[in-house]
Amino acid sequence: MRGMSLKGAARRTAALARAHKVVTGSIVVFAAALIAVSLATGSAAAPQTYPAAAFSLTALGQSGGGEPGTKVSLSQYQGKPVIINFWASWCSPCQQETPLLASWYKQQHGKVVLLGLDENDSATSALAFAKAKGISYPIGFDPTTIAASAYGVNALPQTFFLNAQHRVVDHIAGAVTTAELAAGVAMMDSAS
Repeated sequence: MRGMSLKGAARRTAALARAHKVVTGSIVVFAAALIAVSLATGSAAAPQTYPAAAFSLTALGQSGGGEPGTKVSLSQYQGKPVIINFWASWCSPCQQETPLLASWYKQQHGKVVLLGLDENDSATSALAFAKAKGISYPIGFDPTTIAASAYGVNALPQTFFLNAQHRVVDHIAGAVTTAELAAGVAMMDSAS
């Protein structure tokens, strides 16, 4: 600012400050408009749901809530919300998750349908795991991961919450918590 008078420097500074306020104000108004549009479209829109893939798998046996040789299929629960949990006996996170699911299921006293789908496992290992972890809900045996592939499951465990129309309303990748179970059941019930 050499060669400029003090008065000139003050006028230049004031002009820059006004220009800065106009630009800053414009950015703030633009950002507020973007936020308003995203909130309006996000809050008004229904949660994204999609049809659940049908499956029919061999039941693992009595400790898994089904007689040997019977089937565990989604169609058995027509018109009912369903939770589907994909797991395997060799899966480390499943070791912690399964006792929580087994206990939670017993506390529900049949109010919630929970299906366990054992993936890429041996029947002997899966049955021993189910017995050790206290599973009393039906287990479908999927050694070739047909059901898992249909649901896009590429890591275990994963849990899907389906409404009564068997549309997926929530999906948890990784070990599910009791809070996530409660939230998923609420979504299943509200989306029915």
